[in-house]
Amino acid sequence: MNTHRCPNIEEFKNILKKHSLKATPQRLAVHEAMMSLGHASADMVTEIIIEKGTTKVTVASVYNILTHMAMLGVYDYRLSANNKMYFDVNTFKHIHFYDQENHVFKDVIDEELIELIEAHLGRKKFRGYKIEGIDIQLVGRPTKKKYMA
Repeated sequence: MNTHRCPNIEEFKNILKKHSLKATPQRLAVHEAMMSLGHASADMVTEIIIEKGTTKVTVASVYNILTHMAMLGVYDYRLSANNKMYFDVNTFKHIHFYDQENHVFKDVIDEELIELIEAHLGRKKFRGYKIEGIDIQLVGRPTKKKYMA
C-alpha cells in the first residue's frame, strides 16, 4: 500500500522551495495547524492560527493556501455533507469515516478492505468511463457510546 505521512515543517519548506514558493508565515502557520488537526476546513485552520496569535490571516487566505497545497499534492480534500471543503494531511489510500452530525472526518486504516474493493471493482467495466481512483467514505452519526474517540 502506498502510505505517505504528513511532511514536517522542514519538509514542507522544501516542498515550497521546489515549487518556487516562499515559506511565508501564513503558509507555515497553515501547515502547522493542519499537522495538529489532520482533517480541517479553512474556518477550523483559521481559528487555530488566530488562537495562537502569531500570524495574521483571513479565512479566504487560509482557504487559498489549503487549495494551493492540495493542488500540489501536499493535502487531499473532500466536500462534506454540510457543503464545506475539508482538507486532509494524509494523502495515502485510506477510508474516511464521516460523522454527519458533527461534520468531522476520521481516518480508518484497513488495507485489506481497500485491496478487496479495488480488486473487485478492477474487474468491472463502466461503459464510457475509465476508473481513475476509488474514494471510500463511511457515513454515520454518534451513538451514546464513544467508539471512535
